[in-house]
Amino acid sequence: MKVLLLSVVLGLLYAGHGEAQLLLKPFSGEWKTHYIAASNKDKITENGPFHIYVRHVEFHANDTVDVDFYVKSDGECVRKQVTGEKEKTLVYHIAYAGQNKVKILRLSLDTIIGSIHNVDEEGKETELVGILGKSDQISNRDYRKFKKETRDRGIPEENIVNFIDNDDCPAE
Repeated sequence: MKVLLLSVVLGLLYAGHGEAQLLLKPFSGEWKTHYIAASNKDKITENGPFHIYVRHVEFHANDTVDVDFYVKSDGECVRKQVTGEKEKTLVYHIAYAGQNKVKILRLSLDTIIGSIHNVDEEGKETELVGILGKSDQISNRDYRKFKKETRDRGIPEENIVNFIDNDDCPAE
């Protein structure tokens, strides 16, 4: 039943603009970062701008998305919030640590797999892929999909960082 509902929702996403954003509303809520991979691993290690622990994602009817998260800086969890503006269906522009084009690659009731093309303040480009989950566990199937998206972007496996096992930032 979940698969049928998800298929209908995702099919309708391509039917309209504002309506599509409304169809994303059921995916709003509490999420947790499980893994992030980056072409420049410094971006995702502690003190890096993308060493992030997502807590909440909220899709709005006005074609924006809010993401609440923590970053780790010198062992401390620092709360952050960013707003993305929709460029097209499932693609958002977010200004954070430079300019970012964020694409939702795979979306289910349990996981979100997304990619980020970051251009930092110095003009350096980094490709990132992340997977968020609703709970403390994701399926092996979803992890394999994440790893495939990582490989497809030329990011080496050693540049995958496990966040869920090291998440000691406050829960929302």
